[in-house]
Amino acid sequence: MDTLRKMLRPPGNGVFTVHTAADVIEEVQRTIYPSTPIQKIPQKWEASINKLQNHTGPILLGVCSDSGGGIHRGANWGPLFVRQYLYKHGEFENLLDIGDIKVIPHLLHDKYLNDETISECRDALYNNKNEKLPVSPLSIAEKVCDLINELPSSPPIFSLGGDHSVSYPLVKSWLRAKKKQGKKVAILHFDAHTDLMEKRQGIDLCFATWAYQVLEDLEDPSLMIQFGIRSSGQPKNHWEKTLGIKQYWANEISSQTIPQISDEVIAHLEKFNIDEVYVSVDIDAMDEEFASATGTPEKDGLSPEMPAMILSPILNQIKVTGADVVEVAPWIQRIDENKIQDTVGAKKTLLTAQAISQFLLDRLE
Repeated sequence: MDTLRKMLRPPGNGVFTVHTAADVIEEVQRTIYPSTPIQKIPQKWEASINKLQNHTGPILLGVCSDSGGGIHRGANWGPLFVRQYLYKHGEFENLLDIGDIKVIPHLLHDKYLNDETISECRDALYNNKNEKLPVSPLSIAEKVCDLINELPSSPPIFSLGGDHSVSYPLVKSWLRAKKKQGKKVAILHFDAHTDLMEKRQGIDLCFATWAYQVLEDLEDPSLMIQFGIRSSGQPKNHWEKTLGIKQYWANEISSQTIPQISDEVIAHLEKFNIDEVYVSVDIDAMDEEFASATGTPEKDGLSPEMPAMILSPILNQIKVTGADVVEVAPWIQRIDENKIQDTVGAKKTLLTAQAISQFLLDRLE
């Protein structure tokens, strides 16, 4: 547990600032640790990490990194503000919030760093240049998940991002753990974009590549099933034929088609004798009417109810043991013709993320 503590911060403290959003951080922490003086919350959080040894309910982990994102940043604030809405509007049984990974916002993955930089960053994060722990957000997230996945209790991890690159370490660790357990698994991915590029401008780990980079760990590429796609440089048949994945584009999904889609997915998963699934939800799978506060909002998307409608029949038959909700960027300023900040869009996006997160947390096992 001491190793985990070194790589984590209390819930809400994943974005290291002095004053920014201090009121929201305090609200979140007071909700998680009621009747605890604010100055004693760090000690209360540290003590809660010990519960991991025997905890079997879901774990909440924030990954406050947007260094693997696209043009618009701000998803690093997603874990804090989605937490605020979760604790304000949701109800949870047996949820353990272990906080946020430590993030140096300029970094992505340790493999992109030289030894000197890693040494300096270890000094900054751990006060020890000779510490053997990772320093970049994706690398730390993978190490944290590995340690949790190795626990005898095998608690399911629900993560809040962060841009979609954070799903790479979360899913890689989950796939590795399930392989050790002898489980057959699949990934259900909701997104406006395929995230199936091998590299984006020379970078192989980012928001546009994570899904491609985990395909090799699946028994069959068709066990990557995507929903809501509508912004792609290639048509559907390109992705399905060249990579072998399965897709349901947004224009194929309606209230009338959802029962058929769910039945098809169940039949496909049963054909491979799938035991468990991981669900990754990029908030931009939803139409921009409901999710404008994100890096790449897209029109003609899903309604907030559709992921639950699609997933409910599937998860009634097959366990979900890992999940994430990513790309919520509540402080992105969307300016209209009168130069007015679109705070309504941020609230809608957070309510959408809260509802989907609650749905997944209620079903994780």
